Amino acid sequence: MKQDDYIKFSKSNFTIPILYILIIWFIYFIEIYFGYNFNKFGVLPRDLIGFRGVFLAHFIHSDTIHLFNNSIPLFVLLSCLMMFYKESALRVLFIGGFLTGLFTWIMARDSYHIGASGIVYLLFSFIFFSGVFKKYFRLVALSLTIIFLYGGLIWYVLPIEEGMSWEGHLSGFIAGLLLSILFRNKGIVKTKPYFEQTEFDLLFDENGNFSPPNLDEVNQKD
Repeated sequence: MKQDDYIKFSKSNFTIPILYILIIWFIYFIEIYFGYNFNKFGVLPRDLIGFRGVFLAHFIHSDTIHLFNNSIPLFVLLSCLMMFYKESALRVLFIGGFLTGLFTWIMARDSYHIGASGIVYLLFSFIFFSGVFKKYFRLVALSLTIIFLYGGLIWYVLPIEEGMSWEGHLSGFIAGLLLSILFRNKGIVKTKPYFEQTEFDLLFDENGNFSPPNLDEVNQKD
């Protein structure tokens, strides 16, 4: 999609964000209603069984506050991804989700890591860096808006709060940066403006002076 293409507002842009939010809330409802605890399905670093968390951890949350805090930025960032990066959105989401879980499994502490926070940081990082790399004014504006709304997230890639999986946040941030580089030429790209010459333009010379065509030459051609 070129820079001068019009980005249309579509209800389909919200299908995946809404579906994702419904899934994580439904899983949490199952836990609460039936008294289950799915934490053991989270990422357990450097453990073979714990590797399943690479695929499952993003859908599991510890409590209602944890789930609610992830739901709002997830919806906003996923909607932005679908609207501005529709061609590569699903690849970013699935590949990025896998890389986020994988990096967490490799480098995190020996504890179960759960929650969609890694996906939030993945999307935050991807959207921000993509806007910068593409140098497209709408995406740069979107990147600045993301920074304004969720700029405080950047501090949580560091171990500043006990009990928080900063490794998962950092993993998502790194994955988003890598994918923004990989897909920098996909989707909306900056292009040079193109002006098509018309018959009206031919009435003026290169200096902008009015220069009507020679009527004798026109009649001869006719």
